[in-house]
Amino acid sequence: MSGSALVTGGAGFIGSTLVDRLLAEGWRVDVVDDLSTGSLANLAGARNASDRRFSFHRLDITDGALADLVAQRKPEVVFHLAAQIDVRVSVARPAADALVNVVGSLHVFEAALAAGVGKVVFAGSGGTLYGTPAVIPTPETEPHRPESPYGVAKKAVGDYLHYYRQERGLDATVLALANVYGSRQDPHGEAGVVAIFAGRLLAREPVTIFGDGAQTRDFVFVEDVADAFVRAVDRAGGLTCNIGTGIETSVAELHSVMAALAGAPASVHHAPARAGEVPRSALDPTRAGTHLGWSPFTTLEEGLALTLEHFRARA
Repeated sequence: MSGSALVTGGAGFIGSTLVDRLLAEGWRVDVVDDLSTGSLANLAGARNASDRRFSFHRLDITDGALADLVAQRKPEVVFHLAAQIDVRVSVARPAADALVNVVGSLHVFEAALAAGVGKVVFAGSGGTLYGTPAVIPTPETEPHRPESPYGVAKKAVGDYLHYYRQERGLDATVLALANVYGSRQDPHGEAGVVAIFAGRLLAREPVTIFGDGAQTRDFVFVEDVADAFVRAVDRAGGLTCNIGTGIETSVAELHSVMAALAGAPASVHHAPARAGEVPRSALDPTRAGTHLGWSPFTTLEEGLALTLEHFRARA
């Protein structure tokens, strides 16, 4: 399958991996990113392509110029990944979070509708959508009760997409992503725990675990996630699909595996648990298997080895 696509947030960790996948399959790709968290370095391979199927546009999704760009480029599909991704920022500044994650998304959808886009695939947040779930692995049928402004915004965007599909004819699929990890994830600041551990283990620096390390997450490899986005182009219309492994891995276990792979000491420093942190999380991917034909194909150890190899090469 190939066609024309616009990827918002395409200079980010997940977005750039998706861009590489699309280009490899023959798509024409436009990336929109304001580079507030993304990096042009993530798009080095795409920008060096000689066949002119890739274009980069430095643009904020809240900018009115977005509609003009989408109208001009006329993509068949919009992959919407641009977001304010820091949960702590959303708690401290919920209005700023909503401006990007809700209002910005509405700009994207209105632009897509006006340009005759056939499908929107949205990067939702499976880690926050269900709040503290009663069932683990959590299916999409569980109540959607997010416990942070970031999660509320992501849920609201999914609700808006239901409206746009039912009332305005814009087809859409929401992918509720688990804890995505892999190459290009930023180990600095508010980033995924895998990237943080990788940076510290390879530098032989002390690793900090908040709480006792028994908290669990569902870690899914970024290339598997990119595969789900591509599969959603012509499938699962109107659905929210969990994109995860269904497997719980504790933070302590994660560190132990990564330390062994990195050949680094397994000693850790424990800090107080973070307030409001969900103690357990794993997503049931059954619906994605049924409607997308998707399942994770990278084991945790394989993915962690590839991630450490990337960080080692970059260092």
